Amino acid sequence: MGDSSTEEAVRLASQPGITMLIGGLDAGKTSVALEAVRAALAAGRRPVLVDADVGVSTVGPPACVSMKVFESLDDLDRLDQPDGLHFVGTTTPTRLVLQQVIATTVMTNKARELGDVVIIDTAGVVSGVAGETLKYHKTELCRPDRIVALQRGEELEPLVGMLRRFFGVEVHVLASDPGLIPMSPDERAHKRSSQFARALKPPLERWKVRPTVFAPTLPMGLQLERLDGVLVGIQGGNGECLGLGVLDHEEDGLRVETNAGEGMTGLRLGSLRIDRETFQTTVINLRELMFGV
Repeated sequence: MGDSSTEEAVRLASQPGITMLIGGLDAGKTSVALEAVRAALAAGRRPVLVDADVGVSTVGPPACVSMKVFESLDDLDRLDQPDGLHFVGTTTPTRLVLQQVIATTVMTNKARELGDVVIIDTAGVVSGVAGETLKYHKTELCRPDRIVALQRGEELEPLVGMLRRFFGVEVHVLASDPGLIPMSPDERAHKRSSQFARALKPPLERWKVRPTVFAPTLPMGLQLERLDGVLVGIQGGNGECLGLGVLDHEEDGLRVETNAGEGMTGLRLGSLRIDRETFQTTVINLRELMFGV
């Protein structure tokens, strides 16, 4: 990573405190985040990466905000084993904005307790109402010490101006690495499916579940077969997400297939239906699914 802007981004993100990385798709945020982890470790610090990109994850599975504490460089080989997980239920950053903001805030607060360098890697949506709202409220609640904005031209200027105006936060605008090769939509979809396959790898257990264990709660009279194939977050008793599961409807009721069932106290419904053979997903609307409106 010899580009001077990239080196400056890494230097900033590896400093003590909280750094939020923003930028469009393929702007190099994740590359900077991982290099900053290496730099922080080399400086004797304890970095924590908060992966807030629900679409294509670096830490943990998609549809979640995940957290990874790094004790050594060896932990870079264990990115699929998060130290904290918060279920969101979508892989589309412009959907479920509230859930994304809450998940990022919860993970950042935990990261602040566990490390002295916190790096928040965000999704590549940086414009429009949803994109700006997402970054506004993440900044409002996570309170980063600095924001590193990676851009190719001037696409981040409206967002950067808004964040400076409303929060007085220190924003460093840097050029993204011109040598980065963009990931195609097909490559993103394939990577996402592979990540879901890893998160739902055998051995899977099948747990029979009652209709009363869900959030949001199921309406009376709902035809349970409509939930077949829906992605769920496996929740523990302290609000933590233990992993992912997939609902399966049979004649005698619902079951959840998961490898994270120990300690399960409830299930959070996602807004995705997942194919259990290809691990490809389709978007669903829970309101339409449950109430037909």
